[in-house]
Amino acid sequence: MSQLPIRSPKHCAKQGLNVEKFYKKLFYIISTLVLSLLFLVFIVWLILRPSKPHFYLKESDLYQLNLSAPHLLNSTIQITLVSKNPNQRVGIYYDRLQAYASYKGQQITVDAPLPPFYQNHEESNILSALLSGNWVPVAPSFGYEVNRDQLEGKMILNLKLNGQLRWKVGSWVSGHYHFNVDCLATMALGPNAVSASLTSTSKQGVQCSTYL
Repeated sequence: MSQLPIRSPKHCAKQGLNVEKFYKKLFYIISTLVLSLLFLVFIVWLILRPSKPHFYLKESDLYQLNLSAPHLLNSTIQITLVSKNPNQRVGIYYDRLQAYASYKGQQITVDAPLPPFYQNHEESNILSALLSGNWVPVAPSFGYEVNRDQLEGKMILNLKLNGQLRWKVGSWVSGHYHFNVDCLATMALGPNAVSASLTSTSKQGVQCSTYL
């Protein structure tokens, strides 16, 4: 008749200690692998050093600027932007793009969505958007500010683009980064600009400010 081995409490304690050491070693190995991967990504990021995209205002057309009520504005503006990726090894995904126009800190059009797109290394793309606003509330000083610009024969609009971008390096894609673009457009302003529709074209070709 065989005897079943009986483990003493001392033996069981020893086994428990070995299990604890095993999990500690496993934790150290996993931690080392994760830290090594993060360090590798960081080194690649430093080597590539992605630069923020460049935007240029190619053309802007002001078709309507009409105060239909004391503090309600109707406006229509067509803009064309050029977007350039200056990076040689980093691609850019553009997501959730929206454009609008403002005048002296007042938004005068509603947000116009633009389709998302991918931009390859050192690639340029043309973006067009029709910005419009119907019965947009403006400050009581709006008419006064425009009248002052009429004396100079021009007005300066801020054409803005907001969105999110993701960097792409090989098969790796980063998380989302919010960015803002601000373009200054100098438009000709006639004597009846705020009371009637007008057509004014500004071909800028100047670089916009990009903030990440």
